[in-house]
Amino acid sequence: MSGEQRELNFRFLAEPNDVNFGGKVHGGVVMKWIDQAGFAAASGWSSRYCVTVAVGGIRFVAPILIGDVVTVSAKLVYTGRTSMHFALDVRARSPTGGASRLCTHCIIVFVAMGDDHATPVEVPSWRPDTEQDQRLAEYALKVMELSKGIEDTIAQYQHS
Repeated sequence: MSGEQRELNFRFLAEPNDVNFGGKVHGGVVMKWIDQAGFAAASGWSSRYCVTVAVGGIRFVAPILIGDVVTVSAKLVYTGRTSMHFALDVRARSPTGGASRLCTHCIIVFVAMGDDHATPVEVPSWRPDTEQDQRLAEYALKVMELSKGIEDTIAQYQHS
């Protein structure tokens, strides 16, 4: 049933083919993990095929190393009529234990699609019911607003 899966976690090991020559996981691989976890969360929330429409505020905070246990966490923080905003955290830790460290964070937006996979459809709404959830919803909207401003600035220079 749609509207039931607000949070989702993927957990796996960083593999040798995920890393660059410096022994750290490629940013593109991390972005792929973010998109996969976000897709699973969005499809779970909406019970629909979903497409990525935006990623905002992505920050690579700490490296992920070969063999690290990686956790990609997606949490629904805002819904529009057809869109879902998720806060994504990527954390890593040594497989032998120790504290996990935040490696990457972003907001990712998905739109649910109809059976034709081409037409957006409505998603179950979600409303923040705690102060923390309200802050996350406001944060997600602000990050995407800032990202839109960046896109507009880039477009102005591309057409000059």
